[in-house]
Amino acid sequence: QGLLARISDLLLCRWTCRNCCQKCFDCNCCQTNEDEVEILGPFPAQTPAWLISSQNEDKDGDSDNAISELPPTLQDVSPDRRRSSSDTSRSTYSLTRRISSLESRRPSSPLIDIKPIEFGIIGAKKEIVQPTILRKTYTPDDYFRKFEPRLYSLDSNSDDMDSLTDEEILSKYQLGMLHFSTQYDLLHNYLIVRVIEAKDLPPPISYDGSRQDMAHSNPYVKICLLPDQKNSKQTGVKRKTQNPVFEERYTFEIPFLEAQRRTLLLTVVDFDKFSRHCVIGKVSMPLSDVDLVKGGHWWKALVPSSQNEVELGELLLSLNYLPSAGRLNVDIIRAKQLLQTDMSQGSDPFVKIQLVHGLKLTKTKKTSCMRGTIDPFYNESFSFKVPQEELENASLVFTVYGHNVKSSNDFIGRIVIGQYSTGAPESNHWRRMLSAHRTAVEQWHSLRSREDCDRVSPASLEVT
Repeated sequence: QGLLARISDLLLCRWTCRNCCQKCFDCNCCQTNEDEVEILGPFPAQTPAWLISSQNEDKDGDSDNAISELPPTLQDVSPDRRRSSSDTSRSTYSLTRRISSLESRRPSSPLIDIKPIEFGIIGAKKEIVQPTILRKTYTPDDYFRKFEPRLYSLDSNSDDMDSLTDEEILSKYQLGMLHFSTQYDLLHNYLIVRVIEAKDLPPPISYDGSRQDMAHSNPYVKICLLPDQKNSKQTGVKRKTQNPVFEERYTFEIPFLEAQRRTLLLTVVDFDKFSRHCVIGKVSMPLSDVDLVKGGHWWKALVPSSQNEVELGELLLSLNYLPSAGRLNVDIIRAKQLLQTDMSQGSDPFVKIQLVHGLKLTKTKKTSCMRGTIDPFYNESFSFKVPQEELENASLVFTVYGHNVKSSNDFIGRIVIGQYSTGAPESNHWRRMLSAHRTAVEQWHSLRSREDCDRVSPASLEVT
């Protein structure tokens, strides 16, 4: 056989001996038996269509037509090359006959179901499919039955006040009525609130609740614009009357658009010199519901308030500690909305500062007395000698009193800051001061009653 035939055998036939370049069935060095053929598995890849067609024509003995069925590229070659190609086709045909004979003699192999291999892009994010959770279906009645309307009401004691008229509220609660007016001054950009009078206020109730005192009330009115309750204003106290006439005018510097988003709250309070002041009733009116520029007068029935007692006021303090000098500096800046202790002239408040080491009172200082005001400005500084190793055991007791010439001073409120603080705001102020040496730390504090301080702070029990 020629060189071209051998090259064709090498290219077209996978079963060619690498040692002698002979066909495997003609080579003596790599002759295989049937068992080896069985192990080798599948035989050569699929034969090209033009080769199969030439083999079928060789079976019928027509070898001349086989050359004509070759691809056009092989038909255009020289006669020598055609001759070598025909020899290659005959050798391939003989190989196919031998393989078919082996296939007929070996036992049938079992069928294996091979799943297709899935190829994907590396790093592609897989979509996470959550399992379906079977949920219980609720009917509309079951769904709305779970709500408790009382938790969403503005006042737990009110039964949808908006749906009741003033006459119905008055007959239901019998707390009296309040007369007031509002108007906005566009020229000066402030809201004017005028408290005129009240009528048919209920008499004060004794602490045991078993009977009513025969004495008359000492009412006054607190005015604020919700949600800001801190910057409130307060009328004078009208002594021993259930039909007080106030005729007092107050202004709130606030932009017009902001005023329309506020709610005017008027609270009628009964002054009591010897105890906490009690709230008689309140009136709330959204300013968006009225014409502020035009203004107007209203008689509104008082409704019960969830706040039975008024707050005692607030105190603004500044604390500063100097570790090198071992000095604890305290600044009493101001107070606001203090509890009124004198019906005629408001209050004469002052602040007493007491230093307690552990459970021992060591130092007492106090501010000057501010006459006739419930919003005093002090701006007074005090310094205490406290070594750094004793700072963690120190407590500062701040007590606000109303000066009284005829008797003992009137207690207004108290807080404790330090080791035995009276609450979270006081403890937070002390921690901020410890972490910010040589820097003054300011904070507002709400005053507490003497009983509340004595219950939570041992340092409050050591002072008078």
